[in-house]
Amino acid sequence: MKKETIIVKEAKITVISEKNSDYISLTDIAKVKNTDANGVIANWMRNRNTIEYLGIWEYLYNPVFKPLEFEGFKNEAGANAFTLSPQKWIESTNAIGLISKSGRYGGTFAHKDIAFKFASWISVEFELYIVKEFQRLKEEETRTKSLEWDLQRTLSKINYRIHTDAIKDEIIPKIVSNEQIAFVYANEADLLNVALFGKTAKQWRDENPNEKGNIRDYATLEQLVVLSNLESINALLIRQGLSQRERLMQLNNTAITQMKSLTSNKNLAWLQ
Repeated sequence: MKKETIIVKEAKITVISEKNSDYISLTDIAKVKNTDANGVIANWMRNRNTIEYLGIWEYLYNPVFKPLEFEGFKNEAGANAFTLSPQKWIESTNAIGLISKSGRYGGTFAHKDIAFKFASWISVEFELYIVKEFQRLKEEETRTKSLEWDLQRTLSKINYRIHTDAIKDEIIPKIVSNEQIAFVYANEADLLNVALFGKTAKQWRDENPNEKGNIRDYATLEQLVVLSNLESINALLIRQGLSQRERLMQLNNTAITQMKSLTSNKNLAWLQ
């Protein structure tokens, strides 16, 4: 789980990334209105319009949503005796738009669509400010990821020189044509492509005829990190005299191990 904070009119609002979506703390937003955040959220959820909005959102995005339970809540909403907590809504309907977390840093979180709706119920002005700050956060994340991707792409190109030097010294015979040299380089580059991506550059182009660039231009940050490592490792294996088949097996095993490590390590938040 990735956790960040935005400042909206001097209030600290927590934003988390979970289930491949952004969730904003309703608890933090509610405190803008009253220190009794749970009471504010409970009042909001008693409203029939709120229940209808939550239900429609779940219909659109949640394939396991329970419509019968939703209809029951909608029919009761607005009555003096009606109460509904986020936990009860989630447990009864299999809702995914709200998340309830316990503990010191817990509280009620909502998908950004729902959080903005809640913010507008608190204050239209506050809603405008929170949307603005959230958009700023996302734009900053996009710029950061772009810079990190460019850095890894540059590192990959530097290691590519180490790779090609090993090919030139150990694989290419001393007297060959430029066409033959190009073939050897491309063949070794495809060795890395197969080890990491499971396909050659040509196979990727055949599968993506409308895309510009090559397979590496569409690599993730994790893949670029591993690719840089594979280039250095392959250069070492070439100088050790291993056959291409032997090198492919080792490189593929390395790629699998490193990708698992990178994608499962929660401390590498900058790669997420």
